[in-house]
Amino acid sequence: MILVTGATGFIGRTLIRQLSSIGYPVRTLIRPSLRTPRLPKGVPVEVAVVSLADTRGLRAALRDVEIVFHLASAENQGSRGDLATADIKGTENLVEAASDAGVDRIVYLSHIGAARSSGYPAFRAKGIAEEHIRNGKVPYTILRTSLVYGPEDHFTNNLSRLIRSSFGVFPIPSGGRTVVQPVWVEDLITCMLWSLENKETLNKVYEIGGSEFFTLQQIIETIMDVTHRRRYLLTLSPITLRAMTVFFESVIPNFPISSFWLDYFAVNRTCAVDSMPRIFGLMPARFTYRLDYLIRKPWYQRMWNTVTERVAGLRPR
Repeated sequence: MILVTGATGFIGRTLIRQLSSIGYPVRTLIRPSLRTPRLPKGVPVEVAVVSLADTRGLRAALRDVEIVFHLASAENQGSRGDLATADIKGTENLVEAASDAGVDRIVYLSHIGAARSSGYPAFRAKGIAEEHIRNGKVPYTILRTSLVYGPEDHFTNNLSRLIRSSFGVFPIPSGGRTVVQPVWVEDLITCMLWSLENKETLNKVYEIGGSEFFTLQQIIETIMDVTHRRRYLLTLSPITLRAMTVFFESVIPNFPISSFWLDYFAVNRTCAVDSMPRIFGLMPARFTYRLDYLIRKPWYQRMWNTVTERVAGLRPR
């Protein structure tokens, strides 16, 4: 049995679809919420409704579990997220419960740049969580990634949404010389599954990046080209842009950019360009070749797709 935390995130949903398709029994850890969890439709999974703060519930959820994919994080919640509780203490609780349950391995998804000494909250939380995993009794594999993109991500989709809603001008931080290596989500999942089947990855830390380096400005320009929406890029100081983000995040529900998101472009998030082919034997996808999901279909086509999906869901099986 494989347990996946953070299964309602876009990486988690992709992971459990792939695990199910190749025959692994999957159990998802879902935190208690009034909202219906966004799990993939038509994928047979067990669901354990347990918070990472509930140590007794974690032990019950880990019964008969051999592998844990730990993806859960409070980053996407922005200012409403509690990194100390979800990422740090939650990981510590999970490691202790996994040790008691006799779990064979924890595969943890982290960030390139994660470090306890980092000045950025998201990277610091990931660094401390990594320490809990390395100091625990359960064998582990830690995968540090650059920015991950794909359908329903919080990266390219949110940028596209902001570009679409802006009026002629789009702000970017000045002095944007930091670069990232965007990773196609399907490539990341392949690396995760490969590490699961390779004993040589036990108690190792790997850094995963795509085959290309991009600045934030280059990424925005690429998205504008794909979506055919041009905007004038207005450079603002990082402090000004962060203050604007914090303000809009507090007054606009579900504002697509958070202060944590800005941290991703505050430092270089790169690794050896051949890391994926050399370590995992996989040639990473080109960023510019995988962005078709950002092209919006006409409103009537979107409406027709919605209607057909709902009708299909009503048919008896």
